[in-house]
Amino acid sequence: MQKRHKNKWQYFNEQAQTTQKYVIPYIEQHLQLSTDTTVLEIGCGEGGNLLPFVDMGCKVTGIDLSKGKIDKGNEFYQSHKNLSKLTLIADNIYNRNDLGKFDLIILRDVIEHIPDQNFFMEYFKCFFHAKSIVFFGFPPWQNPFGGHQQICNSRILSKMPYFHMLPVPVYKGVLKLFGEPQSKIKGLLEIKKTGISIERFESITKTNNYNTLNKTLFFINPNYEVKFKLQPRKQSKFVASIPWFRNFFTTCAYYLLNKNNLD
Repeated sequence: MQKRHKNKWQYFNEQAQTTQKYVIPYIEQHLQLSTDTTVLEIGCGEGGNLLPFVDMGCKVTGIDLSKGKIDKGNEFYQSHKNLSKLTLIADNIYNRNDLGKFDLIILRDVIEHIPDQNFFMEYFKCFFHAKSIVFFGFPPWQNPFGGHQQICNSRILSKMPYFHMLPVPVYKGVLKLFGEPQSKIKGLLEIKKTGISIERFESITKTNNYNTLNKTLFFINPNYEVKFKLQPRKQSKFVASIPWFRNFFTTCAYYLLNKNNLD
């Protein structure tokens, strides 16, 4: 496990920097942000992705299953000048269809953790109005670290690409062999179960009547600039055009969608 995964303040700021530099310009190709813009992030963690929106004075709501992360987020924001425009909620999103409608909904590094993604894509339409858009950023499952093995305690496993694609019994055995605790093994197996490919994501968006406003596949994830000092790089058009194969060499996919209002 890298130190940044333990240092929540560092992780918070890394999220904020990437969102400010890459996610917001991507969104503003289709939605001009202002102090009147309403923003919802599902799976917000401590709220690092939300900081640039709070700084701008947007009306921001974040929700996450983890009360500990929400408590830490409230601690980080406690002295922010726009605190009154921020609401952080510790709850299951399926319990909160009363949150209202939002101009922008964000799921960054979240969809690959959600069970029954097809059901979710239908459910969360309850947060859309006619002009709402949603930003998705996620790592395709088959990419070198699509199993999130960078969070392993073992320094060897945390740097080992592709081994998350082993059959479940073998994968579980390797994790045990390298001394990963049962709680970590359980979490990694859950990620293996819910991991999503580009093809599956596009299939469930089509099934649930979403329109794709923009799509960008990255060979080098924009996150890697702040993490590893690597310049983001889009996937080559040739590789991006080959279904299935592209998942192995795409470290991040960005999508902007809106709801087909005829559904």
